[in-house]
Amino acid sequence: MGENESRERIEEGALSRREFLDGRKVVAGAALVGLLPIPGLTQAPADPPGSGDAVAGPAGPLPRRKLGRTGAEVSVLGLGTATMGEGPQDVEECASVFAAAIDRGISYVDTARIYGDAETALGRILKTRRDKIFLVTKSMTDTREEAQKSFEQSLRELAVDHVDLLHLHSCGDRDLDKVLGPGGAWEYLLEQKKKGTARFLGITGHNRPEKFLRMLGTDQVDVMMVAMNFVDRHTYNFEETVLPEARKRGVGIMAMKVFGGIQGGFKFNRMKRPSQMDPIYLQIAVRYALSLEGVTGAVIGIQDVGELEQNIRYALGGPPLSEPELAALESHGKRIAKEWGPRFGPVSANA
Repeated sequence: MGENESRERIEEGALSRREFLDGRKVVAGAALVGLLPIPGLTQAPADPPGSGDAVAGPAGPLPRRKLGRTGAEVSVLGLGTATMGEGPQDVEECASVFAAAIDRGISYVDTARIYGDAETALGRILKTRRDKIFLVTKSMTDTREEAQKSFEQSLRELAVDHVDLLHLHSCGDRDLDKVLGPGGAWEYLLEQKKKGTARFLGITGHNRPEKFLRMLGTDQVDVMMVAMNFVDRHTYNFEETVLPEARKRGVGIMAMKVFGGIQGGFKFNRMKRPSQMDPIYLQIAVRYALSLEGVTGAVIGIQDVGELEQNIRYALGGPPLSEPELAALESHGKRIAKEWGPRFGPVSANA
């Protein structure tokens, strides 16, 4: 692919993430931000010096930040395991890439019982890496019985006796009256924290922000991971509706769906597909997430070591966005949000 063709395909949004990564030397970095049609946004150095206690590598060390009231210091880039665990890759390939991510300095590792082979693959590599990571898994249910079944299976697959963080998964889709009532999932999660099989408790999700406010109101949530990117800010808007309350309570905050999730939505999870977001926005999307007040890091899924290294470069690729840069990005986010729509489900709990 020649340079002119690469530029044309980037400008048209036709370049897949894999093609974009493979062609980055041809485009010589111009595609990432040089062609980004956003006045006021400038390209940051590709590999600025990192900071914090992390493992050095080709693109430098990954900085770490404190995860809210947990007090844990974790890498600003988290490993999302759903992309590969639910994808066409086999367990051995997943294990190899996950090991590379940890060895490269990613200390926040996010998985779940529903992520296909992800927990099984992690279980094969954690014997020699457990002390290097902050291990996170999830339970996606309303009831105590199902939460117990899910978490016990997670511990077996991961081959560990505890996790650092256990999330109530997809909080926006949960029946919180059941979750918080007698025999509910939260009752079981609280018991696991008391026993030490889960050091901390959290909530995750993509939609219905008001449900997160209700959970935060219990003052029993240590960490929250929600969908946040400069596009979905104009649809679900966790940034303005939920983050202030989380910050006030000292809750650790992780951003997910930073690239908008898999192109086409959850129904394509078993396929290798690019992210929803045009490749020209990816570095800006990481800088956006890491610029949000109170956000510790961005959890991003990968499909191979090439994407791992590129995501590390994105995380190292520039300082937080300034107020003028955020303002310059806003109109683009609004425009793209109209195209994407509420693909993660209803915005309101009343819907």
